[in-house]
Amino acid sequence: MLIVHVHVHVKPECVEAFMQATLANARESVKEPGIARFDVARQQDDPTRFVLVEAYRDAQAPAAHKETVHYQTWRDLVAPMMAGARTSVKYGNVYPDDQGW
Repeated sequence: MLIVHVHVHVKPECVEAFMQATLANARESVKEPGIARFDVARQQDDPTRFVLVEAYRDAQAPAAHKETVHYQTWRDLVAPMMAGARTSVKYGNVYPDDQGW
């Protein structure tokens, strides 16, 4: 399993539109066979900062995700809403599934 944390800083005036677009993407993403989980978290002390927690079943699933219409729509829609470039950190799952550890 591959877990990716995507960090996003959104322009204050775009927060509501970003949340709508991101929730629509998340709802479609969890329907993909390669995605085990797709969470959207908002920082409590800074409502313009978000983390998307994407749990993929295998190493090929992120590439498949990026080929979907809902991801491409989200990517293009939210790009001008961001206060800076989004960043990501990749993790390997340790528990309950220790594959690759």
